Amino acid sequence: MIHTFAVTKDLKLITDIPLKRLDDSDIKWFWVDFDSPNDEEALLLKTHFDFHPLAIEDCLHFLQRPKLDYYDGYNFFVLHTLNQFSLAPEELDIFVGHNFIVTFHSSPSSEIGMVRKRVIEDKSTINKGVLHIFYSIMDKIVDEYFPSIYKSEDELNEIETNKTNKDLIENVYEIRNQLLKLMRTIFPMRELLYRILNSERVIVPKDERVYFMNIYDHLLRISEMIESNREMTADIRDNYISLNSNRMNTIMKTLTVMTSVFIPLTFIASIYGMNFEYMPELTWQWGYFGVLGVMVSVGSVMLLWFWRKGWFK
Repeated sequence: MIHTFAVTKDLKLITDIPLKRLDDSDIKWFWVDFDSPNDEEALLLKTHFDFHPLAIEDCLHFLQRPKLDYYDGYNFFVLHTLNQFSLAPEELDIFVGHNFIVTFHSSPSSEIGMVRKRVIEDKSTINKGVLHIFYSIMDKIVDEYFPSIYKSEDELNEIETNKTNKDLIENVYEIRNQLLKLMRTIFPMRELLYRILNSERVIVPKDERVYFMNIYDHLLRISEMIESNREMTADIRDNYISLNSNRMNTIMKTLTVMTSVFIPLTFIASIYGMNFEYMPELTWQWGYFGVLGVMVSVGSVMLLWFWRKGWFK
């Protein structure tokens, strides 16, 4: 499906007009949105707009890294939106010229839908031109990154308050995996914004530059939140491992003490368990009680020695 928006020189908004009318002399600027286009509609990128074959190839072959390419008369941008369920990146391609903007996305985009609605309902946006539409799209994309970050933070806070959860380590690794997916989307977008702001070939007027700086600040904030959350997951993981190691050491210490006490007792019992005929102690009237006394004494002395060595602290 193709959506068209055109603004005339007398600042009137016209929607859903044929592409041929976009070349009329009374059109000041226009926006064409290729929303989940079929093959015939995608072919218009070449036959009607005559965009560069490499840019068209990037549109048709998913998934490109966020980037900026310069062509005569326009710039080509690859942006990444975020699927809120799978956290997978989804590509959004934008062609920006001095009097036009063309967006191309192979699946429905909620961000584009919100900007389209805003253009129709808020007539003041048509006075701001193509660059403001481009800014609005990027701003919506970045705004949609925040819910996933906040969700990860809430899950981490829940883990912090409920450290006895038996699935704690599995939850921590799941959150780290989510943060890694977010990093793969957001960090390249941050680099792209930096390039836009510092490129001599992308002309951003001073009054519009502050808006793009605001988007860049948001991306920096999101990046810091991701790194902070990853550090927190690493701390929780390390603390969990240390706690388990300490618990295991305590168990091993207890088993070691028990084993150390029973080794000499087992040795004594094994001696008198031998079936030799001539063993003097076997015929002694108090032999049984004597051996038990020796065994109790040996065990008590060893436990006292372990206690003085600090094994029970």
